[in-house]
Amino acid sequence: MKNNPALSYTSYLKVDELLSLQQPLSEGPEHDEMLFIIIHQTYELWFKQLKHEIRGLQKALTDGNVEVAMALLGRIRTILKIAVSQIDILETMTSLQFNSFRARLESSSGFQSLQFREVEALLGRRDAGMDSHFPEEMKKELNEIRKSPALWDSFLSCLNENGWKIPDKYLSRDYKEAYQPNLEVQDILVSVHQKDSKLSAIAERMIDIDEGLQEWRYRHVKMVERTIGHKMGTGGSSGVKYLQSTLLKPVFPDLWEIRDRL
Repeated sequence: MKNNPALSYTSYLKVDELLSLQQPLSEGPEHDEMLFIIIHQTYELWFKQLKHEIRGLQKALTDGNVEVAMALLGRIRTILKIAVSQIDILETMTSLQFNSFRARLESSSGFQSLQFREVEALLGRRDAGMDSHFPEEMKKELNEIRKSPALWDSFLSCLNENGWKIPDKYLSRDYKEAYQPNLEVQDILVSVHQKDSKLSAIAERMIDIDEGLQEWRYRHVKMVERTIGHKMGTGGSSGVKYLQSTLLKPVFPDLWEIRDRL
């Protein structure tokens, strides 16, 4: 098949369309609104990539492809590090600079990022109350994710296929419900760490992801706090108070519970 002679860097990446998507609303416009828009649009692109990588990781785990799983776990962790580092850029904007255009945001808020909810659901969050503000027609993909195995379920299946017998009640559970940590699985995980170097390495990479997500949450909270203090969030949330409530909630709790047994 011949290459398309008309294809170029600009046309392949849709650069013209991409650069037309930054449209500040403030008068002037205010200098820092461009940074605010680009940072958050970039987050949405990374969220899209995280969804892609997590699904690929689930397939690798289901197929028992340990090498691919390890590579994808490393990539996901690196993307989360990039997400954290973007906060460093956003924090170069002062409270006064943000407030110069904040009113233009009206009711829009990061709380309304549907893709981030989808990332959380792929990892294992099953809290339907968190998306009640989304119209039903927007939630088709999110609802499908919540009916399907989460990343933790794929990991348990991988353990089971590799000779670590996971009780059927955990493999055939109702995926719409949040996974509950339990001692049976934790006992198996301790043995995996002691006797199976490949699968224990996957478990450690998964805890890297969990830690990376918690790091992003913490930095996000502190960034919001230093920017708007304890004001109400633009989307009607309680702002910093809501964000603080999401801290220290691991997505793979069993991996944390066994730390003192290793």
